[in-house]
Amino acid sequence: MTDHVSQAPALDDFETWANFFASYKAFSHPAELHGGLCGRLAAGGRLSKQEWRILACEQMGIAPEATEGADELTTFLDTAYDVTLAALQSSDMSFRPLLPDDEYTLEQRLQSLSAWVRGFLEGMAVMASRELGEATGEVREVVEDMVAISQVAQGEDDSEESEQQFNEIMEYVRVGALTVFTEFNPPAPPAETTLH
Repeated sequence: MTDHVSQAPALDDFETWANFFASYKAFSHPAELHGGLCGRLAAGGRLSKQEWRILACEQMGIAPEATEGADELTTFLDTAYDVTLAALQSSDMSFRPLLPDDEYTLEQRLQSLSAWVRGFLEGMAVMASRELGEATGEVREVVEDMVAISQVAQGEDDSEESEQQFNEIMEYVRVGALTVFTEFNPPAPPAETTLH
């Protein structure tokens, strides 16, 4: 399992996704697809490989049949799913939303963050719209804040203060996604039961 992941491209890297999307002439945003997947997983949903491939192809604007015989595409999508779920489940809380790095302008990064959050909210709503009404106050607050973030103003200046605000919002989104994941994905019971 780890060999499969380590030989795959770095799928927590925005550039890798963006290049892949460009090579398939995808018309959606990589951050939005990643956000949508994270939203579904965080809300407790799990997709079969086939369901995920169809969903991803739809969002990318390519025919689902494109995965048939396209090893590169299926490997990318399958690995993206596994890597994303593993990051959300990781006890070290190292999960990060898929966003461009500092080489992109602040406006581009804001647009990506907004796209990621939109995808996350949509994915979560598809999986757990009923359960969200019964979620803890903390989770409801995170969702409300994310709705506001998804409509974040564009055209921010590249000042140090704006940069700092962006980093704070990004960190809030990261922790918020993990909060939702923790709420809807109780830890698996220990494998062994000890006798008393």
